[in-house]
Amino acid sequence: ISDQKPLGCWSLKHGQILTCPVVCNFETHEFIAVHDDKVLRIWKNEDINLDKAFKATLSADVYRIHSLPEGGPVVLFRGGGVRTLDVLLEAPQQEIENLISDEVIRWSGAFMEGQQPVLIFTTEKDGDFFVYVQKPKLSSLHKYKLEQQESHKPLCFTAHITNQTVTLLCLYSNISVYQVLIPLQQDTEEEEEEEILSKSLLLNFSVPGTVLKGTSLVVLDKDHVAVLGSLDVPGKEPRECLSIWNTKFQTLQTSKELPLGTSGQLWCYEEKFFLIHGKVLTVIMYKCETSSLAAAVGKLKDSQNPDVSSFMNWNTLEDEELVVSLQSQEPVALKAESRMNLRSRRSTVAKVQPETLSVGQLLLNLKDASAYVLETELRQLMSKAPTPDLQATIGCVVTALTDRCKRNPKYYPQNFLLEIVETRNLSYSLCPDLMAVALEKKDMHLLQLCLERFPDIPEEMTYTCLKTFLSISEAHLQNIDVNVDSVICYIDVEFDNKEVKTEIVENGFSAEMDQDMCDTKIPKESQSRSDGESCPVGLQKAALLNAVLHSAYTETFLLPHLKNLPAQQAILFLRYLYYLYVKCSEKVNTTLPGIRSPTINQIMDWMCLLLDAHFTVMVMLPEAKELLSNLHKFVRAQVRFYSELNKIEGSLRELQRLNHLRESQTYSIEVLEII
Repeated sequence: ISDQKPLGCWSLKHGQILTCPVVCNFETHEFIAVHDDKVLRIWKNEDINLDKAFKATLSADVYRIHSLPEGGPVVLFRGGGVRTLDVLLEAPQQEIENLISDEVIRWSGAFMEGQQPVLIFTTEKDGDFFVYVQKPKLSSLHKYKLEQQESHKPLCFTAHITNQTVTLLCLYSNISVYQVLIPLQQDTEEEEEEEILSKSLLLNFSVPGTVLKGTSLVVLDKDHVAVLGSLDVPGKEPRECLSIWNTKFQTLQTSKELPLGTSGQLWCYEEKFFLIHGKVLTVIMYKCETSSLAAAVGKLKDSQNPDVSSFMNWNTLEDEELVVSLQSQEPVALKAESRMNLRSRRSTVAKVQPETLSVGQLLLNLKDASAYVLETELRQLMSKAPTPDLQATIGCVVTALTDRCKRNPKYYPQNFLLEIVETRNLSYSLCPDLMAVALEKKDMHLLQLCLERFPDIPEEMTYTCLKTFLSISEAHLQNIDVNVDSVICYIDVEFDNKEVKTEIVENGFSAEMDQDMCDTKIPKESQSRSDGESCPVGLQKAALLNAVLHSAYTETFLLPHLKNLPAQQAILFLRYLYYLYVKCSEKVNTTLPGIRSPTINQIMDWMCLLLDAHFTVMVMLPEAKELLSNLHKFVRAQVRFYSELNKIEGSLRELQRLNHLRESQTYSIEVLEII
């Protein structure tokens, strides 16, 4: 999430539909999905094609799969039957009992009680609601009926297990939360008569004249719950909001409207909320502390303290965010987790450190300081920063510098920024405005460093850098300090900055042997310019393009941007990639010399990407015809060469084996017949 990078993506065939959420098996690190209600799929992260993944067709429709960290996956069928995944895979076509007849499942949850998984689900039939508690490993099933509530129905459920007792919380349409206690019974026989469960009012936060819609209810601890929903007021637009309530003292702890709308779903994991706000995933940290009446009442005076922001808002150093106060004595603190903080504190709890506030206050105090004072204080701040928050502190420093660059166009501490990027382990997510400022200032050296060192650069920024590098003139680059270590070892340059043309002998390719491979006749004058023997770009531009080749990307997200690259720039880039490809083929190990030189895989991947994005245009352009023809001939020659090597691979291995078996010290002549 912090790097904004997809780690894996799998697609179903056309017409197939995922019918329940995908889960992860914590024990085997496999993904489990169900499509078309009955088809079970299991695959690992390294698997690419779902069609080749494990497939099992079940005998009944699946409602939901629950994965427990210590209990393994548990499968709940629409008919109420429950199986652990291990038992189900032993006989996928085993008969699944139908326990709920005409009832419809409304909610389900899985929990661990000791060493036993417990599955709880609620059903509805003709306005009546029922609760089922199952222990699949013990074949234990108990059915209960919820006490009816006149004119009001439950909207959502949540539950937790404490001391052999299930606590079921029900959020009703009258905007009240009711609590139902269900003891976990030890017998394994089914109940002959369903027991009616009485409920008690836990929380009432109703507002006269309003209706609650599209809600999610999450238990935070024994005294706090979170509610995500929309209050529908007659004559007004529905207002979605996230709120935290103290159930012990019936008080609202904090709330925030979500104007962009949500999906109605709220997830809670390791003291972080996850919700969809608009079109982005929002992560909000919270901290629950011991509930007290004084704190609960005091919190009511300022229920709008926190702010909800998403990963797409990088302005983490705005004044109002720097001075936000989250007092430790408050029972609940709700804080928008910035991308910067999340990356450096993935495994830490959400609590306020005095050092964090002091960093923010210091940056505010230095807002109008002179350039010398600012840089001096920031250097001291980085040197004194505590180890756990070092990355976040440095990110704050860089963001403070870029903010000043935006406010004052004449200010640009190039050397200071270069020093930070070179000596600190930064990332794009820690200082998202840095590369944008460098592009505005045309700081090619800083962009080169960022591309080589940042692991999480968005594909749009990578494309923008590529377009800038290709468009800038060679004459302008002559006066710019660029690190050329990645190219100096394989591009020979004279004193007049023109490349020395050297004879190239490719692996398995020569112009003479391949004259018959293509019907297209290319004049010798043009061939010398486009057959890969001369570098189409200068030394500095080649170094910058190499930095782009090193940048991590996801093809799905980069391809749409590459399609916008002007045709002439695309041809120039392809000519350079072809030049690198030929250079790699000169070496037996297909490795270019130099520091941080591109690999053969990076070169090939970018060539394929560029051809995918611009193939139609290149086929139509006359100036690209020679390049594509030569590229085609060279690749075909390489394929032919390696094909011939494969033919004699067995003979070479046999020869090597014979040499190991018989090492004669006397002179001899042996004839080996290769068939």
